[in-house]
Amino acid sequence: MQRDLKQHVVSALVENRAGTLSRVSGLFSRRGFNIDSLTVGETEDSSVSRMTIAVTGEERILEQIVKQLGKLVDVIAVRELDPASCLRREIMLVKISADEKARPAVLEIAGIFRARVVDVSQTTITVEATGNTDKLNGLLLLLRPYGILELARTGLVALERGECALTVSK
Repeated sequence: MQRDLKQHVVSALVENRAGTLSRVSGLFSRRGFNIDSLTVGETEDSSVSRMTIAVTGEERILEQIVKQLGKLVDVIAVRELDPASCLRREIMLVKISADEKARPAVLEIAGIFRARVVDVSQTTITVEATGNTDKLNGLLLLLRPYGILELARTGLVALERGECALTVSK
């Protein structure tokens, strides 16, 4: 029996206090979901944080998790984001081996992807890139032959397009 696995993005507004992250992530792990990406940060209200959770799994189980998340004391609001109606971004820093022969090619690739050069040494270039996961993976694919020395990614952040917003009910 083939399982229907796909990536899902869940956005949750949570109380900004100790233990919340552990309770939310524990709910996913108890159900056998591996969290592909998890980002958390304060919202415009410092007592509330937004969690963006990217997971791969079966839709019917994810629906149960979203319902259970909504019942947690620390969770204010939660919903799965529709890929067709949300903006998804990630930031990546990548340090590439780039001697003076490789440097022009690395700079050209970075330019094509609108990546910013944030550090340069005699043997390396570090670039910062922002975009969707596919764009960042494409950049990495072209930079790999030069030698990736270090890589750091923020994880996915996402917001719904237009007037639809996940907010704290007053």
